[in-house]
Amino acid sequence: MLHKFFITDPDKDDNKAKDNHLRKLIPNLITLGSMVCGLTAIQMGIAENWKNAVLLILVATILDTMDGAIARLLNATSKFGAELDSLADFLSFGVAPATVMYLWILNDIGQIGWIAALVFVIASALRLARFNAQSEIQDEKPEWGKYFFSGVPAPAGSGIMLLPIIMYLQLDTDLSDYNIGTPIIAIWVMIVAGLMVSNIPTFSSKQIRLPSIGLIPSLAVIGLFIALLVHAPWITLTISGVFYALLIPVSYRVYKAREKRASNGV
Repeated sequence: MLHKFFITDPDKDDNKAKDNHLRKLIPNLITLGSMVCGLTAIQMGIAENWKNAVLLILVATILDTMDGAIARLLNATSKFGAELDSLADFLSFGVAPATVMYLWILNDIGQIGWIAALVFVIASALRLARFNAQSEIQDEKPEWGKYFFSGVPAPAGSGIMLLPIIMYLQLDTDLSDYNIGTPIIAIWVMIVAGLMVSNIPTFSSKQIRLPSIGLIPSLAVIGLFIALLVHAPWITLTISGVFYALLIPVSYRVYKAREKRASNGV
């Protein structure tokens, strides 16, 4: 019986170690892919290729959603992965969209446009730093509180902030005749930055758990959404961004209702 405690199979242990490293490597590679998309979006912005710039930020958003889900699925979450994910998010959803927006139109109003871009990048950094700090006390939240973020997440914030350029790509108009719109866009960028660092509760998709009965319809909806993105990307992104913006007051009311029920012991 003692050989069970003192004799081990080195090959088996090596295989386990390799499998463990591989499982942790996969989500980190996806995170790096998101970072590459953010960097390339900046390059596309410099080349004034606005369509590819926006689409690359969209791909970065999809990859950002995938890396966390795959890490949890493979049980490969780690502190290193969380820190890498935050750095990638700062680049892809803070620096990249602000740079693209500045190169597209904000530079037309000089220092004000640059300030708007800076405010958004700083808000993104503060948002991600706060999220990392709050993740350490996530377990202290009530169960219902885990279904909400504090403020608008960085990926969603970048998508909402890019709505003006998405609508421009959809309408395919020349904005040079609408100079009054540029300061409004700068104000819009700063409003979105404020929503990111605010304490407004917003729905968290990370806590969504679909019952088995709803799996097939959910896959059908996702397939339809992908088809719409492929064939009508700009109108689909516009509707998605407006829909998310309209969800913000809804999430606030739902949060307050649950908070009131919890305080009453219901």
